[in-house]
Amino acid sequence: MNFFKKIYYLFLPLFLGGITGLIISKNIDYTSLNQPPLAPPKIIFPIMWSILYLLMGIAFYIYKKNNYSEKDIDTTYYIQLFFNLLWPIIFFVLKLRFIAIIWILLLLFYIIKLLRKIKEVNKTSYYLLLPYLIWTIFATYLNIGIYILNR
Repeated sequence: MNFFKKIYYLFLPLFLGGITGLIISKNIDYTSLNQPPLAPPKIIFPIMWSILYLLMGIAFYIYKKNNYSEKDIDTTYYIQLFFNLLWPIIFFVLKLRFIAIIWILLLLFYIIKLLRKIKEVNKTSYYLLLPYLIWTIFATYLNIGIYILNR
């Protein structure tokens, strides 16, 4: 694997997540919303997502480094990344909180699909992606709670 592919696999999620962060930065209204119990302070989100995007990149890099290239896994990885990157735009920029619930549920579906598939070929990548699933489940709870409390 050449140097540029390594960089691509490792940092694509972090790079794209940064772009999404820039797009939504002027529209984040998190602190002005009624929040459900356990809602963390807003400073936690960029820290957590940066860690999760980095773990996602490392997981995909390890999977690819071992010469795995299963079309279904590769496709599912990019689909879930697409859903992940558009969710905050739907939630914060467009303020379509109910649509964001449906969107994040689709994201969860694709994360679970990715985990099930990648576990078969690379356990390390699977374990690196588990915090992403857990955090997205928590984000789903927050999305639903914010929608209910701010209708």
